[in-house]
Amino acid sequence: MTARLAQFGIAAVFLVLGAWALFFPASVIELALTEPYRENTFMTRFIIACFGSQAVLFGAMALFVRFTARAFLAFAVLLLPFFWFNWYFHYEMLVLTSIGMLDFAGNVTMFALAILGWRAAKREEAAA
Repeated sequence: MTARLAQFGIAAVFLVLGAWALFFPASVIELALTEPYRENTFMTRFIIACFGSQAVLFGAMALFVRFTARAFLAFAVLLLPFFWFNWYFHYEMLVLTSIGMLDFAGNVTMFALAILGWRAAKREEAAA
């Protein structure tokens, strides 16, 4: 695994899940949120689409910039609170459905890729 491939994998998670939220916010609301929290109003679709647009923006940036070992490590550390978010809103508040836990799967994937990217970037930076 090269650092660049790890970075592209991180970008792919953001681009796929972000595009889903950006272009199909009603689908995200219907599939990812439990019934008590499922409001298919203009504002909820707008908020979900805004969330998706930011994810697409970061995913696109991850395709064009080059992460250093330090950037991969920072990204891995900064992902940690999102695991609490997924646990809390799936198990405690019962907001996220099992499909909503695709966010958790994406976070686990990105965390693993960040660690792999950090290791690869350290090797690549040492060799340069």
